[in-house]
Amino acid sequence: MGRNYWIYDYRPEIMENSILKPGIPVALCSDHAGYPVKEAVKRWLEAQGIACKDFGTYSEESCDYPDFAHLCAAAVESGECYPGIAVCGSGEGINITLNKHQGIRSALCWRLAVARLARQHNDANVIAMPGRFVTDDEAIAMVETFLTTPFEGGRHQRRIDKIPVS
Repeated sequence: MGRNYWIYDYRPEIMENSILKPGIPVALCSDHAGYPVKEAVKRWLEAQGIACKDFGTYSEESCDYPDFAHLCAAAVESGECYPGIAVCGSGEGINITLNKHQGIRSALCWRLAVARLARQHNDANVIAMPGRFVTDDEAIAMVETFLTTPFEGGRHQRRIDKIPVS
């Protein structure tokens, strides 16, 4: 499953200091409430020449966010995609679902500073956003910040190592 799979040359200025991996697409998913924001982010990624794989949904028709979140999470966990971008109405449901996967560190972001800290301190590999509460421009700015912010490591790595359940 997954439609709208683009492969472009990565834009050097985005790729240079980013978490993007050459040849590996970014995973996208949303529910119906997050669909318009996801589509705006997808258009921005395409304009930057960043490959993406869209795991759905593909319309504003009512649907269940776990159906798409699990596909996105599995793709990020397996290395098929990296990182992930997820959007639902509040951002909460899709974020909770993504974080059920052991290899996922999804961060619910609604401001630039939160997106930056999610990468710097938590090494988040998925950004989740509340489609009903952020504009397209805010979402795009958070995604760009997320993609270009490195993980600081150090004391934060010690904390990340304690997250998985044995």
